[in-house]
Amino acid sequence: MGETWLITGSSRGLGRALVEAALDAGIRWWLRPGIRSSSRSSPSATGSCIAGGSRCHRSECGGGCCDCRRRDLWRLDVVVNNAGYANVAPIETGAAADFRTQFETNFWGVYNVSRAVMPVLRRGGGGTIVQFSSVGGRVGGSPGIASYQAAKFAVDGFSRVLAAEAEPFGIKVVVVEPSGFATDWAGSSMEVYDIPDDYKATLGPRIEQMEDPDSAYRAGDPARAAEIIVKTVKRKNVPSHLLLGANAAELALR
Repeated sequence: MGETWLITGSSRGLGRALVEAALDAGIRWWLRPGIRSSSRSSPSATGSCIAGGSRCHRSECGGGCCDCRRRDLWRLDVVVNNAGYANVAPIETGAAADFRTQFETNFWGVYNVSRAVMPVLRRGGGGTIVQFSSVGGRVGGSPGIASYQAAKFAVDGFSRVLAAEAEPFGIKVVVVEPSGFATDWAGSSMEVYDIPDDYKATLGPRIEQMEDPDSAYRAGDPARAAEIIVKTVKRKNVPSHLLLGANAAELALR
């Protein structure tokens, strides 16, 4: 029947590029409603399940659920927790509710999907879980995106434990740590709140850099990154962490 892939946040950005790379690798798909993945309640944050011969695509799920125990989804081979976004505001003045909502998607979405797919992967005798963190989840310290980076640090710690628990079942866990890519992450997916004057010297240059289409925040090629991920998960020995992007390695060494 071929491989079955479940990808969250697949309607655009790296998630969309990954769907296309999987298709180019020979995985065919069709539409089957009902398979849901953790995401924000927006049309741009849907999930896709690419099966051998099928594509299961479903609607928004703000509650962070994953209906992977359905009898018709009898196995999974690769699960990609890609859905995520960041808004910009100082910790002091940013809305606590927005901080929490970002964390719900960026960490609890990963938790909920990972927990839901484990029985399916164990029943199938193994598989691979790809968790999207960020190079910022390794080094941190980027003004204005505290919720996003805190969640990415949490994803890494969570995934290290998951990897240890899943290994006896033949399940591998890869944490992807991208730097900037030419996606909507620093564009239409991001909301920049009013910055108080006291913080403009700290956040202002960062915001200008993120809004610059020629900056390092948009230097990476999503298609190339997706191709690397598809090839990586097919390796016999997958890495525990995968740095991706034009300056990811450089940033990781800081």
